[in-house]
Amino acid sequence: MEEPATRAIEPVPLEEIRAARERLKGAYLRTPLVPLNHEGNSTEISLKLENLQPIGSFKLRGSGNAMRLARPESLAQGVYTASAGNMAQGVAWNARRLGVACSVVVPDQAPQTKLDAIERLGGRIVPLPFDRWWQVLVDHGYPEIAGLFIHPVSDPAVIAGNGTIGLEILEDLPDADAILVPLGGGGLSCGIACAAKALRPQIRVFACEVETAAPFAASLAADRPVSIDRRASFVDGIGGKSMLPEMWPLAKKVLDGSIVVSVSEVAEAVRLLAGRNHVVAEGAGAASVAAALTGRAGAGKIVSVVSGGNIDLSTLSRILAGETP
Repeated sequence: MEEPATRAIEPVPLEEIRAARERLKGAYLRTPLVPLNHEGNSTEISLKLENLQPIGSFKLRGSGNAMRLARPESLAQGVYTASAGNMAQGVAWNARRLGVACSVVVPDQAPQTKLDAIERLGGRIVPLPFDRWWQVLVDHGYPEIAGLFIHPVSDPAVIAGNGTIGLEILEDLPDADAILVPLGGGGLSCGIACAAKALRPQIRVFACEVETAAPFAASLAADRPVSIDRRASFVDGIGGKSMLPEMWPLAKKVLDGSIVVSVSEVAEAVRLLAGRNHVVAEGAGAASVAAALTGRAGAGKIVSVVSGGNIDLSTLSRILAGETP
């Protein structure tokens, strides 16, 4: 097992993000950027539809880059990750393509639809209580599993792979004013910010969090990483117990703040996406749309990253019926 990372993650250079895109050619879908169909004010909201990836989320990019950069001998005993579902699918997808074994440490609250997808892709599931699962992220490994640990957040290669989304956004909308990104551990939002701000320094990139689990907002308020009282909700793909210490300096440097929304606002965004754009988003993926609709990102051209669409059908049906699960 690797030693826990204590050194702060540095901003990923633009050339490394561009190299990741070349390395990953053919390994993921270049997703479209489409307008949100809504009656708004002066704000133009566009959707970056990462829910259309083959596994239903952006996680193919970062996991694929990390695994392609790994030495062949380090893959000999397989790979594993700690994930509530989407990174697990990304690692399992790429492991299957590379012909290596895959295990996934999951929290006991992971939704069944994501667990089913992990098994379908050939991943072995190792469930743990949430607090113990979170410790795997902090420790950068789990001693009971052999193989290469692919950290879902605190890995520059993963962050670089995620940053390819930022390249695509500014190719399709060069004058974007702000990008709104769901924040789990910060690997997606920081990767996109590294790419976008290298190309357009004046652009703002905001983290999007849900009120039941908003460690970045709490840490910004305290000006240091703090632990929070996380409450489970249907918005399962974002929000941990705290900001990982090695990610805090990077997130504070490259992100322009956190927009915190309620669980009911996320549910309304899920309904809006389904009804107006015929897009299925999971709670985490819809959080960026909910944040854009608050107006707190400002006016102008706003891009909401719909990070994933892996939602339990029973949960989706309740939301579409007007409930907030």
